[in-house]
Amino acid sequence: MCLKEDQKREEIYLTCDKRSFAMLKSCLTMMCLGYAGGILPSGILETIDHFFSGFPSLPKSPSSQNEIPDYSLPFDFLVIGAGSAGSVLANRLTENPDWRVLVLEQGNDEIFLTDIPFLAPILHSTDYARVYKSEPRPQDANGQGGCCLSMNDGRCKIVSGKAVGGTSVVNFMIYSRGAPADYDAWWALDNPGWSYEDVLPYFIKSERCKLIDRDARYHGYDGYLDVTTPPYATPLKECFLKAGQELGYDLIDYNGDRLVGFSTVQATLRNGHRVSAGKAFLRPIRGRSNFHLSKFSTVTKIVINPRTKTAVGVEFVKDHRTYFVSATKEIILCTGALSSPQLLMLSGIGPKDHLSSLGIRVIENLPVGFNLQDHVSMSALTFLVNESVTIVESRLSSSPASFMEYLIQGTGPWTVPGGAEALAFINTKANLNTTRRKGSKFKSIIQDVNIRGNSEQHAWTVPNITSITVDRDTFETYPNGNRLLTEDDYPDIEILLAVSSLAGDVSGIYLSLLGLTDDFHKEVFSDYEGFDAFTLVPVLLRPKSRGRLTLRSSDPLDSPIVDVNYYDHEDDLNTMVQAIKIAIEVASTRAFKRYNATLLPVPFPGCKHVAFKSDAYWACVARHVSTTIAHYSGTCKMSTRKNSGVVDHRLRVHGIDGLRVADASIMPTIIAGHTTAPAYMIAEKASDMIKEDWKDSVP
Repeated sequence: MCLKEDQKREEIYLTCDKRSFAMLKSCLTMMCLGYAGGILPSGILETIDHFFSGFPSLPKSPSSQNEIPDYSLPFDFLVIGAGSAGSVLANRLTENPDWRVLVLEQGNDEIFLTDIPFLAPILHSTDYARVYKSEPRPQDANGQGGCCLSMNDGRCKIVSGKAVGGTSVVNFMIYSRGAPADYDAWWALDNPGWSYEDVLPYFIKSERCKLIDRDARYHGYDGYLDVTTPPYATPLKECFLKAGQELGYDLIDYNGDRLVGFSTVQATLRNGHRVSAGKAFLRPIRGRSNFHLSKFSTVTKIVINPRTKTAVGVEFVKDHRTYFVSATKEIILCTGALSSPQLLMLSGIGPKDHLSSLGIRVIENLPVGFNLQDHVSMSALTFLVNESVTIVESRLSSSPASFMEYLIQGTGPWTVPGGAEALAFINTKANLNTTRRKGSKFKSIIQDVNIRGNSEQHAWTVPNITSITVDRDTFETYPNGNRLLTEDDYPDIEILLAVSSLAGDVSGIYLSLLGLTDDFHKEVFSDYEGFDAFTLVPVLLRPKSRGRLTLRSSDPLDSPIVDVNYYDHEDDLNTMVQAIKIAIEVASTRAFKRYNATLLPVPFPGCKHVAFKSDAYWACVARHVSTTIAHYSGTCKMSTRKNSGVVDHRLRVHGIDGLRVADASIMPTIIAGHTTAPAYMIAEKASDMIKEDWKDSVP
């Protein structure tokens, strides 16, 4: 079924009775929020959802009968996980009407309030999120090292999505692809077909770009996924962008050919509402008779024939019953960098010693769970302002007018994605160089990776793409083609502008999301409760530290052991210190003087023994406030066996037939950006590889 027909069906589905019901729902929700007295309890989503459950059910969609398939019949493909990657794969594979596809998802459909961009921070406390705690990393006997020291129990909070749409239902919706150098680094790790030239068409394929200021060569306009800028902005966004120019940076389209600079966030929004993977890729195909979705289905094991080493099916639990369903062609694992390695190990694919210690029969000895990477951040860098130009929780939640603006016009402060309005990508080394704008020579692409010489050209061939038109002339000016990379091509930090702060977090929602202790919040912010303030969040983009995920037991219902290992490499800590200092430099520009932006003058607990604002102080702060923006990746590394790969360049699990992994876990090295956009790209590319491999098969 063509894309335009799918989109038309989706538009029809969103009208008529459903629209009037949604408006009733919206008005009642607005009343609940408007009279909340400035407090948003963490259980508000469940409470309202349970309230609305008493209303008559909505009309069933045409394919609702496909949500309860006959599990005794085999399917051509089993897709485990209906997240960002799984939704794309389900969409693309069912383009072939002869292929029956079953998607198994542990979570439920979204509800109305998950659509509201500003409410993203509250979603971690609902059933739409899967929450773990990292292993503690305390300081040593000399008071050195460690991370997550000011978090509850000394453990970082680890959050991923559990819904039809996966983490795209609970994230902050920022669409960021990373740098061209990221993908060329993947290619250099013996992964043919993964250079930037190879993957760019797949980014373009998914996208329905609605940006005004963009580099048209690098964007798509006919895809399923809406990408735009938030329809509302506080005055602080303009200050942030002007600050960047004042410091010598350009305003950029960071999904174009330049990544270093300042920009408004590009986000997956439609008419001011969240666009999750489920909305973008699954809702339009509900009418396809060969598409089947099984919700509330927890996959516990991939069944592999130990003699042939072929994946033949999966076991899953639904409604307290255990089912087996088989696949005649392939099983594609798309549950993310935390759950995909867990399920592989539970199924006998992983480190031999680890699995044997838990009594799990080893089918294939692979380094599953190693190479865990994440973008650690420091989300408590707070700046007070002298006017009401930020979003303060109590002021927003007590304003029915603001919520009506969101409902009727799709604009207003409720449309700011998680409070994030703008961002900057910066190279700290270039920032320290007064001649940075001229660009200094760049010696390496990424740590521990030797990129093949720039003299060796990537051979441009049109990839096997099923429904995309790409202008090959686009790549005549491909930025990495014939020149040495400069530091301006290669950021190592990001700075996010959040127009709210822990000072205005009266209900403790944001505090809970970060996992910081109540004592920390009280000691730092109690004297500034309800004040107008914004946050600049420094993010480490290119960590050299590596963590690991292991099994706690052989019980699939036990949470895995997640050792994030932040700041294990000293270079990461030094880069974060520079990132914090650059963020302070941004807030100290003339652009922010209008609002007298002032760093919160309170030393953080655990770091009071160090001179305030010194490098040693910020290093201490980074180890105490080790927050995350949930960009977990790398645990099912794509590379050769020799390079410690779990999957090959076609995403096939080494040594196992009929099994692929397609999600952020396959990233050999984490990209310099947010990981949702690459997850969509990985799935788009995977679907074409699967189609190519099975093009001659008999239905």
